[in-house]
Amino acid sequence: MLHKQSPCKINLILNILGRRPDGFHDLETVMQPVKVCDEMTFARGGTDIQLTCSLAALPTDSTNLVYRAAAAFRTAANIADGVSIHLQKNLPLAGGIGGGSANAAVTFLALNELFGRPLPLDRLHELAATLGSDVPFFLYDRPALATGRGEQVQTLEGFAALRGKACLLIHPGFGISTPWSYQNLARFPTALNGRAGRARDLIARLQTEDLTAAAPEFYNSLEAPAFDKFPVLALYQEFLRQHGALVTLMSGSGSTTFAITASLAAAENLGEQFKSEFGPHGWLAAVELS
Repeated sequence: MLHKQSPCKINLILNILGRRPDGFHDLETVMQPVKVCDEMTFARGGTDIQLTCSLAALPTDSTNLVYRAAAAFRTAANIADGVSIHLQKNLPLAGGIGGGSANAAVTFLALNELFGRPLPLDRLHELAATLGSDVPFFLYDRPALATGRGEQVQTLEGFAALRGKACLLIHPGFGISTPWSYQNLARFPTALNGRAGRARDLIARLQTEDLTAAAPEFYNSLEAPAFDKFPVLALYQEFLRQHGALVTLMSGSGSTTFAITASLAAAENLGEQFKSEFGPHGWLAAVELS
C-alpha cells in the first residue's frame, strides 16, 4: 500500500495568446506547486479499479480523473491486476488550483511505483497530457513554464524572489467552470489575445530576490470574465493589497484567489483579517512557498 500527498498549484501568470483551430487556446503560464494537499492511498488487489472518495459529491466512476488515470496506466503498462484507490479530498472543487489534475498525476506516479515502474517518465507525461492540460505539471513537483495548451512543460529552479515567502489561498465557496471561463473570454479581446513573452519576463524577475520588481508582471487573462461575473473577487484582491499582500491574483480559471506575503505568520494574520471582513464562509489555507 502507498500513501501519497496530492498538492495544488497557483498560476503566477496565465497569459492567453489566442484561440487555436482545434478549439483549445494557446497560452503561456508559470505554475508554482503549493503544499496544501489531498491525501491518496493506493493498493494492489482484485481485477478492476475500485475508487472511493471522502466527498460524496465527487463521482467515483470513469468520469473521475483518478479513475481515468488508473485505467490509462493499466492499459499502457499492460497491467491485469486491479487497484484500489482512496481519495481524501481536502482541496475545494473547481478552484483553479489544479486539485483534480494533481490527483490524476499522483495516480500515474503511484501506480507506476506500485507496479515496479514499468513506464518511463516521458510516457507518463504523454498519458497525463491526454487527460488535461495541467496534469503533466504535477508529475514534476517543481515550478514550471507551460506552453501550447498547457501540456508542454519546462521545469524551473525555485524562484529566489519567493524564497521565505508564504501564500494565502482563498476559495469563496463557489467554483468557476473552466469551459465557461474560456468561452466568455471571447468578450474580452485584449485578454484573449495576450502579448507573447510575458511569462519569460516574469520568470526573469522572479529569479532575482526582488519580489517587488516582479509583482507588476503577475497576470491572469481569465480574471476578465471572472471579475465581470463575480465582482467580489476583485474586492478580495483590493482588500488583500490594502492589508499587506505583496502580490494577489486569481489562480487558473478561478475561483481561488491567492496572496503572497512576506512570511507564514503574515499569511495567517491576513487570513484572520480577511475572515473578519468577509465572514468565515469559504475555504482558506496558509502555507510557506519554500
